[in-house]
Amino acid sequence: MSLADRLSPLNRRRLENFKANRRGFWSFWIFLTLFVLSMGAELIANDRPILVRYDGRLHVPFLVAYPETAFGGDFETEADYRDAEVRRLIAEKGWMIEPLVPFGNRTVNKNLKVPAPAPPSAENWLGTDDQGRDVLARLIYGFRISVLFGLCLTLLSSVIGVVAGAIQGYFGGWIDLLFQRFIEIWSGMPTLFLLIILSAFVQPNFWWLLGLLLLFSWMGLVNVVRAEFLRARNFDYVRAARALGASDTTIMFRHVLPNAMVATLTFMPFILSGSVTALTSLDFLGFGLPPGSPSLGELLNQGKANLQAPWLGITGFVVIGGQLSLLVFIGEAVRDAFDPRKTFR
Repeated sequence: MSLADRLSPLNRRRLENFKANRRGFWSFWIFLTLFVLSMGAELIANDRPILVRYDGRLHVPFLVAYPETAFGGDFETEADYRDAEVRRLIAEKGWMIEPLVPFGNRTVNKNLKVPAPAPPSAENWLGTDDQGRDVLARLIYGFRISVLFGLCLTLLSSVIGVVAGAIQGYFGGWIDLLFQRFIEIWSGMPTLFLLIILSAFVQPNFWWLLGLLLLFSWMGLVNVVRAEFLRARNFDYVRAARALGASDTTIMFRHVLPNAMVATLTFMPFILSGSVTALTSLDFLGFGLPPGSPSLGELLNQGKANLQAPWLGITGFVVIGGQLSLLVFIGEAVRDAFDPRKTFR
């Protein structure tokens, strides 16, 4: 029995409606494939080999840092696998398997024939940035960071937003009124100015940015969930559950929340695209990830600063535009899947 056969008729209809949106369906698989590949970025773009066989022993340099002496060298420091002497030593008594892109996200190509930023070539397929780092390698790592950041921010903000909206809509009254006034004040806080001020005291990093943006991004789903709870709190099944002695928590999260989750899941792909855009914007302005981190926004900033190297700006624009377009198309397909007015034929 297939997975589709095990689904309820309602969920089966939603799945078929999702598949019927061909643009969103294929966008989902393209985005999922790119994300899975980026999760194995160390196996695709790395300045350390995937596997080395030397003198009858196997080594995994992309996971373990080996000294040069492990391959017959003279130094106790980590082996530089791009060094001609190290490569010669390994070739004498073994072999190595290198990644498809022999550069890491911080690897500087010291053998450029032209000043950096260098144009695309057989060695650097998308060229290098103004520090001689491979653009393709930084794109792969930057794509992974942006998606992981967006997923973390989307999931955490959705949990907080759903809980806040549920409390407002279910209890109503003064709780709803005070919460709404708080949201109006909190949403008016200048997020960018706070980032600029705090960056003078704290070095921004992944978790610091995630926590700061989480303080403001949770409000996106509050109104949607609040409206669903306000509508459903006086339904007969809610009154029946209350009459049978069910607690407020049980009624909220077991009986009413499934109805609100339809609107929540519909909005999540769009929240994810907004989270990715937020990180990209901060990196472009210089208030995002630490300097040197692979970032799509930092690549766009380099393209703006190096107009004589159009491949930087064009590459960043195509990747970010394609990434956000895929997320929007997926969001449209999810919206069609949960739209009760759409019937699959």
